[in-house]
Amino acid sequence: MSMLDRRSRKDSSAPPPSAGPDEETVRIARKDFRKRRLAGRWRRWRLVVAALLLVALAAGAVWAVFFSSLVTVRGVQVTGTQTLGDRRVERVAAVPTGTPLARVNLDAIRARVESIASVRRVEVSRSWPHTVHVAVTERTPIAVIDRGNGLRALDSEGVLFGGYKSRPTGLPLVRTQPDTSSEALVESGRVIDSLPPQIARKVDVVEVATVDEIGLVLTNGRRVHWGSAEQSTQKAEVLAVLLKRPGQQIDVSVPGRPTTKG
Repeated sequence: MSMLDRRSRKDSSAPPPSAGPDEETVRIARKDFRKRRLAGRWRRWRLVVAALLLVALAAGAVWAVFFSSLVTVRGVQVTGTQTLGDRRVERVAAVPTGTPLARVNLDAIRARVESIASVRRVEVSRSWPHTVHVAVTERTPIAVIDRGNGLRALDSEGVLFGGYKSRPTGLPLVRTQPDTSSEALVESGRVIDSLPPQIARKVDVVEVATVDEIGLVLTNGRRVHWGSAEQSTQKAEVLAVLLKRPGQQIDVSVPGRPTTKG
């Protein structure tokens, strides 16, 4: 046998070369691919389901808060009143009971309560789940005034409110003409409010002609020309010194050049 025949026979008995992965490897790969594809689909479905649940929860919450009877107004809580009655504030506030608390117009309630002359400031808030809270700050009287319709209280902003049958102890009387401007009353309120207690309790009458013509009449009859409300702090300091000196007429309208006479 020639060498060529022996080589050909040897080559024919060798196993054929590998042409790729065997069937077991392919089967495992296909199984892993199916698992990964199913896992990916499940993750996507879980995201969709979670999103739908969130939307449903949000819609339910909106319905419960804004449209259901679960959190409707059932009462009004009023605080801060001193001379005003709580019932009067409730009546003017006109809070719509039975309305979902989230839909109540707080600004409208605030505006209605602020229409009461003796109310200086109002804060309206929701007190979950069923109450509207109305916190009132009343005006503080610093004087009384009679403009032809009985004694009224005057506060530091020059606002008239309330009424008295007789003059309360400790409050000066503002004396003015019926045609005196509201700006002058505001100025007089600023003057009275600026007085330190030791001077304020000595004031019997505050005379108001114009914004620049305001005067004080003390309980002992002495008169003080105050002028406008400008520099009221300095004027009060000067007046405290001049009250220790003689003189029925005191002028502090220009606090740097005060005068006394009489």
